[in-house]
Amino acid sequence: MKKIGIITGIIALSLLFSGFWSGNTNAEKKQERIKESKATLKLLYKHAPKAKKMLAKSYGYATFSSGGVNLIFFSAEGGSGLAHGNKTGKNIYMNMASAGVGLGLGVKDFRIIFLFENKKVFDTFINKGWEANAQADAAAKAGKNGGAVNASITVAPGIRIYKLTKNGLALQATIQGTKYWKDGDLN
Repeated sequence: MKKIGIITGIIALSLLFSGFWSGNTNAEKKQERIKESKATLKLLYKHAPKAKKMLAKSYGYATFSSGGVNLIFFSAEGGSGLAHGNKTGKNIYMNMASAGVGLGLGVKDFRIIFLFENKKVFDTFINKGWEANAQADAAAKAGKNGGAVNASITVAPGIRIYKLTKNGLALQATIQGTKYWKDGDLN
């Protein structure tokens, strides 16, 4: 039974990260991330209109498109995005990956938005980008149907996070470690 779980986890991670090795040029990958970031912000403003003013006042922000898989006692997430300095106008292209343990079952497609109050927290995220968290959520959404439990939280002084479910079906209570890092090919 343990071998089946490990094999299933490896297959899930392979499928989750397969988008990282597409044949697109770096310029095309950057444009796709910019397009996805704009769509993520549009989704944020729809569900949390006050976030638009907060984002405009922030030093910078980061947006990530991510997919997640929960297989009974194992969870994994992976995605890509960008961090944008409002003061500098510069984009830093980034990736993310997460693994965790806990009870869960399902697949999710979600968006994560970070708002950074100042240069110090923005630079720390860009250069260190580590988050460890515990989470519990329920989501049932397909296209325009269904709903999701989402929240905005302040995770550290000067950092606010929004997590929005775009499409997915999941029920989970997990402890996860998430790593965000600069994309070495795109920066």
